[in-house]
Amino acid sequence: MLKVYNTLTRKKEEFVPQEPGKVGMYVCGVTPYNHPHIGNARPFVTWDVIKRYLKHRGFEVKHIQNFTDMDDKIIKAANTEGVSWEVITDRYIKGYFTAIDALNVQRADLYPKVTEHIQDIIDMVQRLIDNGYAYAIDGDVYFSVEKFPEYGKLSGRKLEDMQAGARVEVDTRKHNPMDFALWKSAKPGEPFWDSPWGNGRPGWHIECSAMSRKYLGETFDFHGGGSDLIFPHHENEIAQSQCCCNNYKSFAQYWLHNGFITIDNEKMSKSLNNFITVPDILQQYPGEVVRFFILRTHYRSPLDFSEERIKEAQAGLLRLKNAYDLGQEILDRPGTMEAHTELADVAEKALADFYEAMDDDFNTALAIGHMFTLSKEINVYANNVINKGGEYDAVHFSKLMDVYRQMAAVIGIFESSLDMPEQAGDISAAEIEALINERAEAKKAKNWARADEIRDSLKEQGIILEDSATGTKWKKA
Repeated sequence: MLKVYNTLTRKKEEFVPQEPGKVGMYVCGVTPYNHPHIGNARPFVTWDVIKRYLKHRGFEVKHIQNFTDMDDKIIKAANTEGVSWEVITDRYIKGYFTAIDALNVQRADLYPKVTEHIQDIIDMVQRLIDNGYAYAIDGDVYFSVEKFPEYGKLSGRKLEDMQAGARVEVDTRKHNPMDFALWKSAKPGEPFWDSPWGNGRPGWHIECSAMSRKYLGETFDFHGGGSDLIFPHHENEIAQSQCCCNNYKSFAQYWLHNGFITIDNEKMSKSLNNFITVPDILQQYPGEVVRFFILRTHYRSPLDFSEERIKEAQAGLLRLKNAYDLGQEILDRPGTMEAHTELADVAEKALADFYEAMDDDFNTALAIGHMFTLSKEINVYANNVINKGGEYDAVHFSKLMDVYRQMAAVIGIFESSLDMPEQAGDISAAEIEALINERAEAKKAKNWARADEIRDSLKEQGIILEDSATGTKWKKA
């Protein structure tokens, strides 16, 4: 029985999908004005492993993750460089995909953009006005928090205790200082769209409500993101979404939030010069190591990034990979040894323990611990086989290795190289992994010409690809 910690109820609950056998999940994505940082990477990896596990257990998963491609930071970056906002967003959306590919993060089913859903947003804002929950003033539209009696239920805050703080702009035109913008009137030099209230652009919170509603319906299963989004972003999403359909029980049923990442026990901050982007990390460590580092800690717990800890993760992942490689080597030998049925028992227990850990609010830290236990069993048996001349119980050892592969597939490891250099010629490790992923997609689409083109291009740069049943590895020529 899968149980998840629901931020909304502040307790673990049994997961009961809205529709049997199917899961709808919406995860808040990035604002593409810069490369994703290590803090962004944590929810990407967390929700990827959640999706992998749900699919492994037989669920049909629909995963939506947005791009906030219109924002003050994007406008500022565009003005600073003297380019259009589209140049900025296109650049960093491409950078996002390069980063997540290196982290073995499987693609979401859809990546909707704010600027592609302006009419959906306008329609939702108008409906909130019609329902009496929003009001227009001088081209701006605000949500009236006092009209929603459950405002604050996600964050646990009381409206009467809230003050117009650092993230709330003071505006004397508002009915309440905590009222938030659904539509913002255009300022000189800013991008804008036509609306019933004049030229302008969406507020921050309305976008996710409009897009999740469009692609997942009024009620769906999971909504997630970092803990920093609980208030005000997710709190406001709940208010506007439930008031849009006049149903205070609609919208996401389970809210999952990952903990913060610190850098050497300090909060990540540009002012402290400890703001680490994913491309920076990938210059020093393979993406799979970064992924493993993230998953060794339960997603709700704080996670401190340091050289020492990521090196520990690298060493641990290498131990698991060495056991996998040794097991694969044994499977290539003739299997004629007497039956060892206890191997099947070991495999069955290991898988049951792994499921128990993942069923407990996706506890990857404990699940990985069971992988280490199973890796020891593989090492012991494989070494005994080698010492006895190479014969083994093919049937039962194959079952044990199959369980190990299943675990690895859920965690998302053994899918890319662990011995990548920092740079290979003029091409970075992250770029190589992105091309390998593109080549895999080309092969799936039977676009053999493109697949060969990628292979040949990498070869010219001194990179040799090695295909196998478990994926593609690369090395320097």
